[in-house]
Amino acid sequence: MEARLMIRNGEQLLLAVVIPVIVLIGGVVGANHVGFDFDQSAIDTFTPGVLALAVMSTAFTSLAIATGFERRYGVIKRLGASPLPRAGLLAGKVGALLLVEVLQVIVIGAVALTMGWSPELSPAALAATAAAILLGTAAFASLGLFVAGVLRAEATLAAANLIYLLLMAGGAVVLPVSEYGGAKVVLDHLPSGALGEAMRNALIHGEFSGGYLAVLAIWAAVGTILTARTFKWE
Repeated sequence: MEARLMIRNGEQLLLAVVIPVIVLIGGVVGANHVGFDFDQSAIDTFTPGVLALAVMSTAFTSLAIATGFERRYGVIKRLGASPLPRAGLLAGKVGALLLVEVLQVIVIGAVALTMGWSPELSPAALAATAAAILLGTAAFASLGLFVAGVLRAEATLAAANLIYLLLMAGGAVVLPVSEYGGAKVVLDHLPSGALGEAMRNALIHGEFSGGYLAVLAIWAAVGTILTARTFKWE
């Protein structure tokens, strides 16, 4: 049911699939036109970052907005008072996120392949990609629930979209952190930069990024603690 609700929502679908695909196509076409000098081809550089952007859009922005309005309309309050345990409700939301992310990977991957993407698909690369997606989902979902649990629905809508746009433009999620000059030190420790770099290292070099995965795990732990202490069910 959670997955159906996310897919039926036009705004969620826009964030989950349409915007990442537009960023992928626009980024590759723009890079080829301007002549950006990446270590790999534009499509190989942009695709892992766009997949990371898709995870961020679903696990953070979509989850925060949906949860914020569910609080406003009393949906979560009623579910919390039902026989459904809170752990079951959270498990349903996490499961929905993962299902939507599978759809995103399929759609974005198919578009990228038609544009000449040649990812590293060794067992180590696939395992590193899965680890990055899971830890990235945990980090952004915990932060999304934190935002939704402390702000009103309208404020959550504004804050989630603003943070999403700022991280997409300057958070090193789509472009490598090396493109941001001296800001690399800061961006390496943001969940957006850590997820983007972990995805690029996995799908380009087939490598586990222990440091970046640790950053995501720390953000997931911090977000979980903040959510557990501040989340209000109504």
